Amino acid sequence: MTASLQAALDPRSIAVIGASENPDKIGGRPLLYLTQFGFRGEVWPVNPRRDEVQGRRTVPRLSALSQAPDLAIIAVPGEAAVAALDECAEIGVKVAIMMASGFGETADPKAQAAERAMVARARARGLRMIGPNSQGLANFGTGAVPSFSSMFLEVPPLDGPVGIVSQSGAMSVVPYGLLRGRGIGVRHTHATGNDADVTVCELAAAVAADPALKLLLLYLESIPDPHHLAEAAAVARDRGLPIVALKSGRTAAGQAAAQSHTGALANEDRLVDAFLEQHGIWRARDTTDLVAAAELYLKGWRPEGRRMVAISNSGATCVMAADAASQAGLDLAPLSDDTQGRLRAILPSFAATRNPVDITAALMTNSALFSQILPVIAEDPSADAFLVGVPVAGRAYAVDDFGRDTAAFAAATGKPVVIVAPQELVAAPFRSRGLPVFSGEGEAVRALHQFIAHHERMAAVGDRPPHPAPPPPSGAPPRLLDEAESLAVLARAGVPVVRHRLCRTAGEAVAAAAEIGGPVAVKGCSAEVAHKSELGLVHLGVSGADAVRAAFEACRAGLAKAGHQFSGVIVAAMARGRRELVLGAHRDPFFGPVVVVGDGGKYVEATPDIALLLPPFTESEVRRALRTLRIALLIDGVRGEAPWAIEPYLAAAVAVGELMTTQPGLASLDVNPMLVGTEPGECLALDAVVFEEGSAP
Repeated sequence: MTASLQAALDPRSIAVIGASENPDKIGGRPLLYLTQFGFRGEVWPVNPRRDEVQGRRTVPRLSALSQAPDLAIIAVPGEAAVAALDECAEIGVKVAIMMASGFGETADPKAQAAERAMVARARARGLRMIGPNSQGLANFGTGAVPSFSSMFLEVPPLDGPVGIVSQSGAMSVVPYGLLRGRGIGVRHTHATGNDADVTVCELAAAVAADPALKLLLLYLESIPDPHHLAEAAAVARDRGLPIVALKSGRTAAGQAAAQSHTGALANEDRLVDAFLEQHGIWRARDTTDLVAAAELYLKGWRPEGRRMVAISNSGATCVMAADAASQAGLDLAPLSDDTQGRLRAILPSFAATRNPVDITAALMTNSALFSQILPVIAEDPSADAFLVGVPVAGRAYAVDDFGRDTAAFAAATGKPVVIVAPQELVAAPFRSRGLPVFSGEGEAVRALHQFIAHHERMAAVGDRPPHPAPPPPSGAPPRLLDEAESLAVLARAGVPVVRHRLCRTAGEAVAAAAEIGGPVAVKGCSAEVAHKSELGLVHLGVSGADAVRAAFEACRAGLAKAGHQFSGVIVAAMARGRRELVLGAHRDPFFGPVVVVGDGGKYVEATPDIALLLPPFTESEVRRALRTLRIALLIDGVRGEAPWAIEPYLAAAVAVGELMTTQPGLASLDVNPMLVGTEPGECLALDAVVFEEGSAP
């Protein structure tokens, strides 16, 4: 992979199959760019009908070359493109970019099959393919721009510290345009198209290794190979390189659109969130959000906390900054008494010095106030990051001094600083000195929060084992274990289960109830029934031998009436606790084992309050996941109630994660309810449903 993708990003030679004299055609644009942007390698146009194209001598076919190029651009359509790919494989090309469409992104089964077949033939001969339906690649660090995007004609490129890797052609260049509009240079902007062979995740791993990058942006419509994205994240973490990803398809409508657009398989959205968080990748909400915090990442700041100080000459800006900080989870801690005293000695008596700091309109008559108060605030121990707002200024204000003083302040502290300046004449002195400028308080605070929270996430990830590629499904339906077998699987894994016995006769049930003592639960047991309540197979609070016998017979009759196998009944102790939680796991076809934690009970599907975790994970990670849920406020106890004893539940969740990781034969399990109480040890699995992988016929 490394050699072929290196040939894609930094080729020594490029052939253009279907080369055109017209630079506005797909076969002509890459030739124009390779010349215009200074590609230093050899370029060989392939065109059987012309001797020369755009001033370069042509060859009639690829096989006429004396040596195989590193990279081939296939800019011909349909069957000609398939034939060209086969020829590339035949002569030893390392990687080909197929720009032709009409393959796997369509609903035509024949076109999809043709795509799979040509990829298989290419890979069998060592050829990697980007596409089909690819707009191309662009590396402005080397001048290798085998792309037909018109964006590079409209927005001149500048090599810089940002990389963009996208499945979509448009979304490879829209962020490019936004960044260039803010004066930020972009080195890589690549579009992988259908991802039939080289995927966006695989290419991201190669791009992340570029030492010139300080920020990597991704646009994803699917994640069919999360192990490659995990590899990209690991490469990035080793370098301290932040990755921000925009994953579309959050809704059912968006997922359907993704399928029709690129033939992508949509991933369940909560699972995507869990995966990205686990690997230290920040998920953007939209295109604007994807690039919003770019300047902060590029400054090289390393945030040390989330306490923000707001400074402005407008009381309204101070209030709105405080509101935005509260909504984003940033703290506006009061400045120390010493800091406030020093500020009062500088500012007029009617200024606010607590935090936010309101300089007031006095700034108009004394432009030096910025340079005087900023060093004082910089020394305050409550200051981790800063927002400087100058919403309105004009002739009477020394705005250039504001920019100069704030830039010096940012350099001296080494702490993140965002500027709110909706007026361009005010924004320009800050922006020209490399400070992140935003038009509104909310926008600035959200970017600051992303920057801080993303670094916290990257620091929390630590070393993770490689994310494995999930094994292919067996093709057979999974096999349901009965409840006794399911509880046994959990007990062997270390999950606490309710005291119970499987009884095959009424006499055994009576004896079990007497042994367990007190009212018991009697439940029908069958490997053909996952949900028992609907069939009347659950009897709670059963007391006395006659009642136990009656419950036994009712369960046997209920299963017989429904035509299901009768394995006996479960006689279990009645248990009490504070809350019914759920603990489940399944195997996602893309991400592998997934564990579900959260609120349980019979309404868990109607009103889900759950979090997803991808093993391996720790008890601390389970606790942190629970703290993101609605039930978080109840865990510590409310209105005088004792806190929940959730430690056994945390351990059980980790045990289930290990079980799913070490026993690939388990397809899924569901523990609902998992009862937790307020005393240590009050945690029991009351019911369980386990499916094993089926055996292929």
